[in-house]
Amino acid sequence: MKQRKPPKSRLKLEMEVDRFSNLPSDVVEKILSRLPIREAVRTSVLSTKWRYRSAMLPHLVFDDQCVSTRKNITFVNIVDHVLLGHIGPIHKFELSGGDCLDNWDIDRWILHLSRNSIKEFILVIRQGFNHRIPSCLFSCQDMIHLELLGCVLKPPSTFKGFRNLKSLVFQRVTLAQDVFQNLIACCPLLEKLTLSIPTFHHLKIDAPNLQFLDVEGDFEDVTFENTLNLADVCIRIYPRGRTWVCDNSNLVKLLVQLPLIQRLKIGRYFLQAPQEVQAALSEVNSLYGNWIFPLTQLRLVKIYYVSDVKTELDFIRFLLLNSPVLEKMIVTPDDASDSLKLIKQFLRLGRASVHSEIIFLDPYSSGNFSS
Repeated sequence: MKQRKPPKSRLKLEMEVDRFSNLPSDVVEKILSRLPIREAVRTSVLSTKWRYRSAMLPHLVFDDQCVSTRKNITFVNIVDHVLLGHIGPIHKFELSGGDCLDNWDIDRWILHLSRNSIKEFILVIRQGFNHRIPSCLFSCQDMIHLELLGCVLKPPSTFKGFRNLKSLVFQRVTLAQDVFQNLIACCPLLEKLTLSIPTFHHLKIDAPNLQFLDVEGDFEDVTFENTLNLADVCIRIYPRGRTWVCDNSNLVKLLVQLPLIQRLKIGRYFLQAPQEVQAALSEVNSLYGNWIFPLTQLRLVKIYYVSDVKTELDFIRFLLLNSPVLEKMIVTPDDASDSLKLIKQFLRLGRASVHSEIIFLDPYSSGNFSS
């Protein structure tokens, strides 16, 4: 009896699967890393060669796409299944899905990761109480990127920082001021820092390798030490019943301490009163004498919610006169009705850079500050 040939559709599928199976390992890893966890796990049915591919993924992301079509399988079940079946190191772990996860589940996952040389850890708690980070996370000395949202941080007394950490993101993280300062000071390789709405109001940053800084909160004062490499700075201050004044004077003196700054974004609350601004400018002149261009690398400035107030115009004049390579200044007026008046005021301001342009944006357009 003659054996029947398989249908052409099946042959074509087998050829396609075989073509995937013969791809280089690094290419397969890149393909799987771009798939949601659920889809990555399903690729194990493609062939025997792919059976353990998803179990060896070094990057694991459990977000809102990580859901099962079966009602009896929960988010916790999925995370447990993937971690228990995982083979090899886990370099990145992101937990940003699941509603109101139990603290015990999160803690045992973190404990598992602390034994796997984790390099990137992202934990996002959007609902419920802030999660207190277990002490085992602070033993992860291979950590390069740490990102926390909605957490409580209280390191053990033996913690001496993350020696390899390069990027740190804290959003709505509850921690003491001294804990934050010690953490930053004990991360010698830190290059990027994002801090949003912390629970303390005096910000002090000591980070010699820091290049990018984005801070947002109702700080009473800000102090920079050993931050000469800062090139990209974004400051959004929400004052507590008064306008914000920087350490020992204001933002003018602060910027002079950042000689390599290239990009600057600032909100409206950065000056205190006319006489104090004038005093700060006078102090800058007395400190630096005839040093005309202290901001020799500044190329982009974005200032938001500017009004026709002398203090703000004095600060903007300072930037324009002391930034010889400035290419663009983007200004958002506080009120659209002030735009024409502001344009006239800006036209009277001198500039150190002959190639600089000033762009006015509509204050009512969305996303101005994040752009």
